[in-house]
Amino acid sequence: MKNLNLYLILILSFPFTPPAQADPTSEIRIGSKKFTESVILGEAITQHLQVNGFKASHMDQLGGTRLLWKALVQDELDIYPDYTGTILYEILQDEEISSNADIQVALAQHGVSITDPLGFNNTYALGVTPQTAEQFSLKAISDLRQHPELRFGFTNEFMDREDGWPSLRDHYQLPQTAVRGLDHDLAYKGLQAGSIDLIDLYSTDAEIAYYQLSILQDDESYFPDYRAVILYRTDLLDRVPSIQTYLNQLAGVISETEMIDMNSQVKLEGRSEAEVAQSFLSLKFNTLSEIVVSSRWDRIISTTSEHLFLVCLSLGAAILVAIPLGIWGARNATLGQVILSIVGIIQTIPSLALLVFMIPLLGIGGPPALVALFLYSLLPIVRNTLSGLTGISIDVQESARALGLPAPARLKMIELPLAARSILAGIKTSAVINVGTATLGALIGAGGYGQPILTGIRLDDTSLILEGAIPAAILALLVQWSFDLAERTFLSPGLQMKQESTS
Repeated sequence: MKNLNLYLILILSFPFTPPAQADPTSEIRIGSKKFTESVILGEAITQHLQVNGFKASHMDQLGGTRLLWKALVQDELDIYPDYTGTILYEILQDEEISSNADIQVALAQHGVSITDPLGFNNTYALGVTPQTAEQFSLKAISDLRQHPELRFGFTNEFMDREDGWPSLRDHYQLPQTAVRGLDHDLAYKGLQAGSIDLIDLYSTDAEIAYYQLSILQDDESYFPDYRAVILYRTDLLDRVPSIQTYLNQLAGVISETEMIDMNSQVKLEGRSEAEVAQSFLSLKFNTLSEIVVSSRWDRIISTTSEHLFLVCLSLGAAILVAIPLGIWGARNATLGQVILSIVGIIQTIPSLALLVFMIPLLGIGGPPALVALFLYSLLPIVRNTLSGLTGISIDVQESARALGLPAPARLKMIELPLAARSILAGIKTSAVINVGTATLGALIGAGGYGQPILTGIRLDDTSLILEGAIPAAILALLVQWSFDLAERTFLSPGLQMKQESTS
């Protein structure tokens, strides 16, 4: 009877119960690319959801379009902001699309939905300094055909995009060959320094007005519209149905002027993306979201703990795997060459490429960074273990056999102690390399010292760059000194002298 009364109460009250805001146990993961505008939009989405009762977190500066798209499709992210031109020419470049409806259908096949445009168009453009524009009489992109000597500096992503440099070059029949890829924020520095003559711009960049750049007219209408939109996983609506209402509230509310102003507040005035997004949402929706402003010391403690976690766990795993591989390689010369070849090939894979390769298997965040760092740590330890064991003199090895010691005992009591110095040197080398390479983990949301470095480069803030670079350098020195101390402590002088005489 008690249960029946409860059911009746629920049924009667249902028409008058407001829609559920969100499942508090379901965290919504928002991502953003590694340029300022994307981070601001990611913050605005996150704070707008949080203030309306959703549990949301923002993973910022994750990299380029392909990385975030993969993370979204593979359920590592739920939401991220993007642009219609990027979706059309980069994400869906192999699909025949002629309308916005086609975009929605194509995205749906990947389990992704899209909001209406947020209100502004951030298209690509080409820019030069006023001095360059005057010197070469540049007003439109087609004018570049007459000046093959000009040096171009484009963002790395623009260099390879379907709507980027290769297609632009063919469309305008441009003759320039001195074209290099570089970070977007560094391109402005290169332009001002005179090391390059032309760069690609985002039309809402704050630096355009700050540096008083001249934008070349797209006189043959190459660049499409890049309307800002929000991409989100369709199955997110099953977990939190009411979220669509709040995502749609952001459509049409950001003008181009407002976006340029927000970019300027971050890039030129030094405000944080969280503060800028908070002010904008307060103006538009009369809400006040809570943001956490960390002190420099708090940030250093946080990034240090993240960096140590990446380095210690990956290096520890590498030691456990690499030393046995080195022992097996020392026992069999052919096997040793095979092992060295494999770990050597792994070492030649660009670190950023390896991180991206890991995403389909391990997602974003710590796991792919740990695996990549583990793989990069193998070669020095394997090589030094193998070298140390094979460098033991034949007389010593034959004496051990003459004593009748079995192979495991010889390894434990004679061979490994004699090779210990070489093995420790390999571990020390791996550890120092690991500390530096771990900074790249920030590109896939693994944190560490790379986070302030990336932010500092993006915002042209030397103090932020040093906030990550100096602790990383200090940690590398501490690691080296620790292994030097371990060598002096655990290797007796007599054993060290003996090792030197047998090597």
